[in-house]
Amino acid sequence: MLNRVVVAPSGFKESLSAQAAADAIAAGVRRALPHVDIDRVPLVDGGEGTAVALSAATGGRLVALAATGPLGERIGTHFALLGGGDTAVVEMAAVAGLSLVPRSLRDPGATTTYGVGELIRAALGTGVRRVLVGCGDSGTCDGGAGALQALGARLLDADGFELPHGGRELRRLARIDPSGLDPRLGGVDLLVACNPYNVLCGERGVARVFGPQKGATPAQVEELSEALENWARVLNRDLPAGGADLRLDPGTGASGGLGAGLAALGARLLPRFEVLLDHLDLDARLARADLVVTAEGALDHQTPRGKVPAEVARRAKLHGRPVLALAGTLGDGAHEVPGIDACHGILPAPMALAEALLRAAELLTDATERALRMILLGARLPAHAAAAEVSGTHRPSSVR
Repeated sequence: MLNRVVVAPSGFKESLSAQAAADAIAAGVRRALPHVDIDRVPLVDGGEGTAVALSAATGGRLVALAATGPLGERIGTHFALLGGGDTAVVEMAAVAGLSLVPRSLRDPGATTTYGVGELIRAALGTGVRRVLVGCGDSGTCDGGAGALQALGARLLDADGFELPHGGRELRRLARIDPSGLDPRLGGVDLLVACNPYNVLCGERGVARVFGPQKGATPAQVEELSEALENWARVLNRDLPAGGADLRLDPGTGASGGLGAGLAALGARLLPRFEVLLDHLDLDARLARADLVVTAEGALDHQTPRGKVPAEVARRAKLHGRPVLALAGTLGDGAHEVPGIDACHGILPAPMALAEALLRAAELLTDATERALRMILLGARLPAHAAAAEVSGTHRPSSVR
């Protein structure tokens, strides 16, 4: 009997927030299981929706303000003050996210994290003891240079002139003058919730892995890789971060290298789920579930590398709970994510990306209903038939 279903999705990039995804899945669950108890746990990974979700979960509040967007324009944005009042959450995607950059203007060599520094500065003004910066869904690749500039650092070329915004400009960086850094930084614990698999430089550096997703051409990828190598060299020389390797340490590539820039200021780079999910009491809620439903935009070989469904599945399996994963697309490796018992693509037929993004909530609701009705049908099969169906395989099923 299914009495309690935990719905714990991430957001679908440029389409659904985690809350909207949870609502869509819950609607599908309700169609198939009208009387089941549904526990919605929209999950954040540091990207879009992090500040809203954590403020709601802790009884905190959002602080609205204007700051510099990724293209250098002033935009409306926010940060969160969590319940208790001693922690602020700065969501980098709320001021420098990819969704804030129109597709026709996407050039990660030109976008900036200056607004992130402005949000940190505003958070410092509230008197908090801890500032948590959520990394994810970024539209930038400037290594956090813009954030450092907003916090008072001067980035100078060989002639002593301040560099303009944008990651490609870091090729010309000669030295960093930290004398103007906001002194309040020394009085707070600066934490960065990030994916530890992301590094700043090298073959798996952030420009090469994520640059194309943000609009970079192959030539621009190499240009940005060169610029970030220089950025790391100057950071390590002028702002040594306690012996940290800002090129290759875990998390330094988070949000286009924002992790490295903030680490140079003394921030601690922490695995995002260790920092974020404890605020949501996720483990206790999973322990009470009969079925766990998670979701993300794409389920593939990258999912085990720090994505929400893999983390949900890992934690659910600690309590022996079955896990169904829904995804906009099922790619290579979708059937091999540890802990996921079945996966289901939400598209009923081929369609254009624009249409899929527009109809994402509807598609997710319908797909949830289809998947659960298949589960209910399987539960009605005779025991010997069910045993024959699963005999000889250990990989999750895919219901398309």
